[in-house]
Amino acid sequence: MLERILPSSAVVVATTGEREVELFAEEETAVGNAVEKRRREFVTARACARAALARLGHPEQSVPAGVRGEPLWPAGVVGSITHCTGYRACAVAPASELLTIGVDAEVGEPLPAGLIGDIALPEERRWIERLSAADPMVSWDRLLFSIKESIYKAWFPLARSWLGFEDASVVVDPAEGTFSAHLLVPGPTLGEGKLDGFSGRWLAADGLLLSAVALSNPS
Repeated sequence: MLERILPSSAVVVATTGEREVELFAEEETAVGNAVEKRRREFVTARACARAALARLGHPEQSVPAGVRGEPLWPAGVVGSITHCTGYRACAVAPASELLTIGVDAEVGEPLPAGLIGDIALPEERRWIERLSAADPMVSWDRLLFSIKESIYKAWFPLARSWLGFEDASVVVDPAEGTFSAHLLVPGPTLGEGKLDGFSGRWLAADGLLLSAVALSNPS
């Protein structure tokens, strides 16, 4: 499903079940003390990553985790991994085509009570309330969470710094299945200017909410 909201230069491998793959030593270190559920998620996500990299022509290799848990891709590759109950996916692309990718999948259910205040700015809460009244079939609060996760995953490889939920203001277009985000903190310099926001696409399908950010490489 993620391929529906990513550019054609991105390769997506996804599964609704579990996949087995032998972990490399660096990957084992990243998940060595994890509970069984987390380990299964990690192993399946790495299996998807191996398959996606193979479709780009890369040999089987380790995809270790960085300081923030982010996947570390081979030179010349950008990518993102997501997992939630019943869905695991990896998206990768040549760095010559895309500068960064961020993807996220969430179960299409409302956020737990009391959590919205931690992720939504006042203006975001207003559009959540408006869209929830117009279309209660979509969990708009959970969609906002997913979008901000995708934004962070796209931001971090470029800025190498934390981006909080409060550091980006998101607006969703429900008709077009798109969103835009204005950064409220200084972004990294890209080319001749600073990054000041992201745009992306979202999808509600098969009980899931998916979001994706893909920044084209202008060179």
